[in-house]
Amino acid sequence: MESKPFCWILLSLLILSCSVSQTHEKMQGQTLGYLHNYTLKKSFGFDTCFLEAVDNFNETSSVHPQEGLKEKDRIDRLPGQTQVNFSQYGGYVTVDKSAGRALYYYFVEAQHSKDSLPLLLWLNGGPGCSSLAYGAMQELGPFRVHSDGKTLYKNKFSWNYAANVLFLESPAGVGFSYSNTTKDYSTSGDRRTAGDNYVFLLNWLKRFPEYRNRDFYVAGESYAGHYVPQLAHTILFHNKKANKTIINLKGIITHAIVSDRDMYQIQKYCNFSSNASTPSRECIAASEAASKDISYINIYNIYAPLCSSSNLTAQPKKTSIFRFDPCSEYYVYAYMNRPDVQKPYMPMLPDSHMTGTM
Repeated sequence: MESKPFCWILLSLLILSCSVSQTHEKMQGQTLGYLHNYTLKKSFGFDTCFLEAVDNFNETSSVHPQEGLKEKDRIDRLPGQTQVNFSQYGGYVTVDKSAGRALYYYFVEAQHSKDSLPLLLWLNGGPGCSSLAYGAMQELGPFRVHSDGKTLYKNKFSWNYAANVLFLESPAGVGFSYSNTTKDYSTSGDRRTAGDNYVFLLNWLKRFPEYRNRDFYVAGESYAGHYVPQLAHTILFHNKKANKTIINLKGIITHAIVSDRDMYQIQKYCNFSSNASTPSRECIAASEAASKDISYINIYNIYAPLCSSSNLTAQPKKTSIFRFDPCSEYYVYAYMNRPDVQKPYMPMLPDSHMTGTM
């Protein structure tokens, strides 16, 4: 979580559902429509430079041949994995050829009806949190890691029962994503992240053309409260500019943890633009109230207890999906740093990059 006090607030501003009810469809349509609106740029953090970066995007120089790469990315079996009835893939998509910048993805097809269920992109926040190590392996992916840090067990509540789920390590430098240009790590920001994520999607959909026209949703947590709406804005902007549906965006999904009252007070009294003056007393009070909303919960897993031991175990502890182990982070860290997990699927990644993923 970023140290700035407002980095997570956008999570409460975009409360959407995948429900097909008329009311929820109207809410999604209205909110996605807002992302077109330049006058709301302050609310969503879209400054003039962000809009210029979106407008100056060149699709011709950013989309590359993808023939044969899908099958190359196929994962037959993860180390320590139990048998499954769905296909999974992992690999790199180049988003900037000249810089040598590439983003790593992990994709799990739906466990049933993969040809008709939607495509959903998951983004963890941070900035700097791995969508593979957190989202995929601790939250909504098909596997969880045992306490031995070596073996996996199934998550019966995986989101790939309801969608084809794509986990993206973003921006470059997060998880297994990297750049061969050192300065990329110190000059990254929301504008480049939105642009890179959009370029990733264009290339990934060329690699997996069967999903090109599929209903598409973007979901995320924490600082992805920035990433999700900014990527949605970028998609809608280019759809409108091209006068056609390039990416078939249907909705964005977040989870609110700040009260409605505090949210509206923040919207009313706070100005988050780059040229904003000192926050008013009303803005400070509203922000402090929002901080109290989350002061007694684990904001990384709002339903879980705290971890009391970071140690691995010689033998896996007995697991229960109904009694979540709050120490899973340490098991996943050990698993993701195993050579047999990294080597087969990371042919482009030099040894110097094979370090922490958390």
